[in-house]
Formats: sequence, structure tokens, C-alpha cells
Amino acid sequence: MHLQRVVITGMGAISPLGSGVKKLWNGLVAGRSGISRMEELDAVKGLRPRIAGRVPEVNAKAIPRKARRTMSNLSIFAALAALEAIEQSGIDEATLSGGRTGLSVGSTTGSSQALEQFFKLYLPENSLEAIKSTEFFKIMNHSAAANLSQFLNISGRVIAASAACSTGCQNIGLAAEAVAAGKQDVMLCGGTDELHPLTVGTFDIIEAASTSGEDDPATASRPFDAERDGIVCSEGAGILLLESYEHATARGAEILAEISGFSSLCDSSNMASPSADAIALSMSEALKDAGISGTDIDYVNAHATGTLQGDASEAQAVADLLGGKPPVSSLKGHLGHTMAASGAIETIATIRMMQESTIIPTANLRNPAEECSVLNNALHLQKRPITYALKNNFALGGINTSLVLRRA
Repeated sequence: MHLQRVVITGMGAISPLGSGVKKLWNGLVAGRSGISRMEELDAVKGLRPRIAGRVPEVNAKAIPRKARRTMSNLSIFAALAALEAIEQSGIDEATLSGGRTGLSVGSTTGSSQALEQFFKLYLPENSLEAIKSTEFFKIMNHSAAANLSQFLNISGRVIAASAACSTGCQNIGLAAEAVAAGKQDVMLCGGTDELHPLTVGTFDIIEAASTSGEDDPATASRPFDAERDGIVCSEGAGILLLESYEHATARGAEILAEISGFSSLCDSSNMASPSADAIALSMSEALKDAGISGTDIDYVNAHATGTLQGDASEAQAVADLLGGKPPVSSLKGHLGHTMAASGAIETIATIRMMQESTIIPTANLRNPAEECSVLNNALHLQKRPITYALKNNFALGGINTSLVLRRA
């Protein structure tokens, strides 16, 4: 096995702030919120939350109808983000289909919308007669990866890691490892998810969902704040195009950033409550992989979803490992929690921060909780150079992931 430097040459995003990386970045800089009232939640008995982050209408027709037939929203989001990343990278079709380009993209589950439709048709009479064959391709867990590989004519390795909220970050790391090991020259990677009442209901049942913000949705998601009360669910997709440094420079590509470290570890101590020690170990292993120390980190993009235990554990872990030097912020105050897409969308935003030497603050962080005040919380927009950034994502089941990004 031989190790190569891994660089990012393309990025694409679909988020509650709109279609494209430009709308994502401009919305974050302006402090806009992608959270709104979701009327379809009113019809669900026993469900308390009423707000979520919806992706504004997208141009699905940019994808040929033949390819769209097997795509649910989560695959459509991923396909549009992939097209943007490919366009920015300048990769040609021959390279995409040549066998040395692979793909690593996941979602939390297959399409919840398609699954609901399937059982609506099946359960009344235990009959499959009304179900179209294309529905199965939307339901399968690797739907996004399969649809993308078919749509883009990818013939290299295809990975579809699914690790709930760590999905996007983990797929980026796995893709980087494939390139670093020389298994592929190019990898498209990231995560995608679509919003459904069942997603919101899952977090409500385990009492991790925010029930505030009905009158003012933009203020509901409050990472690290003393008044935080849980997750605000949302949707979207983030796709990055990775290459070996040699491959990118040989074709004269613009390098946006470098992935210099990755860690994915399991916290086996608890299914739902994250451990500060396990989070610190994940970050420490990513730093070790990058060959740097904690003093080299200039910014931390936190997972921080607005839950009481999760934010407190991450704050303690970051403080223990890195001290109070690097500014820390979470983007979930702006975007909500985009689930499997969060690691990828937030990585893209972090790279834009590095490019612009600008740190986006945590939205709605007015009064940092005592247990989160050990951090150097970014409360305001800052102009500050970032050479190394640390990106965290943690998931139910104890799947912890951390990335180290280096400025181009």
C-alpha cells in the first residue's frame, strides 16, 4: 500500500439555504436561517415539533427523466450536488467512467417518502399489485450511491456507508483513504438525506428534538446555548470531489483544500449518550493521522446539534484536547441538522471559511451554557486565517468521526 496526498477539487451543495455552494456560503455569511414551520407535521398525532429545514425547490429536470425514475429526493439532491462538484473540478466524462474514479455516498436510510408510499399501497390488502418496480430502487439503503453511479457512469469502487449523523463525514474519510492508498485516482463522496415526519418523530421519541421555535423558527436551533432544547431536523446533500495530489496537479486542477487526517471510532459505552473521552479520542486520532498537534488547529467546526448531553460532551472533549485557543462554531443554528448530509455540507462550509479567512459564528448562541463555556465560542463573524481546521460528526450508536482539513 502506498500513501498519496488527497486534495479536494470540487464541491456541490443542496441545503435549506438553497441550491449551490454560493447560496450556502452567502446565507451563512448573512446569518440567514433555513428553518421554517413544516405544516405536514401538524397531521402526525403525538408529535411535538412543528419546525424543520426544508430545501427550497430544486431544478430536478437538470437530471434526465430516465435517471430520475429511480430517484427519490435524497438521490436528486445528491445528483445535483455531484453535478456542481464535477463542474467545478473540471473532471471530464472519460475520467469519470474510466474505472479509476469511485464513489462513496450514503444516507441514513433509503427514502422514507418512498417507504411510506410502499406500505400505503401494500398494507390495506397485503398486495403488491399497485407498486411500481422503480420504488424498490428508492427504498434500498444504498439508493443514493447506486443512483449516482448509474447516472454518472461510475465504474470504479462504490461505497455506501450509512452511519446516521456521521454518514457524510465518514464517507469523505473512506473516500480519502481509497485515494491515499492508490486504489482510486478520483472519488466523489459525501452524504444526503430527505426530510420526513418519521425523521423528526425519531428524535422526538428519544426526547432529543427541539419543541421550541414555533413562533420564531429561526431561533429554535441553539447549539451550546443555555436554552438549547434539542435537534431541529432538516435535509440536503453535500458532495466533494477528491483526487490524489499528483492527479490533480497533472491536469492543472485548482486545489481547494487538502484532507490530511481522518478518524472513525466507536464509543461502545452508550447507544445514545456521547462520551467526552470517546470524542476526544476520535479527534486525537485524526490529529495523529494528520501528523500535527492540537496547537496547530486554527478552527473547530463542531457537530453540536443543540442537545443537552451531546453539546456538553463535545465542548468538554474539545477543551480537554485543544484548550481554549481555537474558535469553535456549529452551523446547525443556520441549517438545522441535515442528518447524513451534515458532515459533507459542513465540511464544504468549513473549506469556504478557510478560503475566505472567515469564521462563521454559531447562530442563536446568545448565552453560552456554563458547561459549554470552556470553549472559545465563535459569537461573531471573524476575519481570521485558518491553516488547519478540525471537523467533527457524531452519531447514534456511538459512531464518532473527525476530519482534519488543510488550507490549499
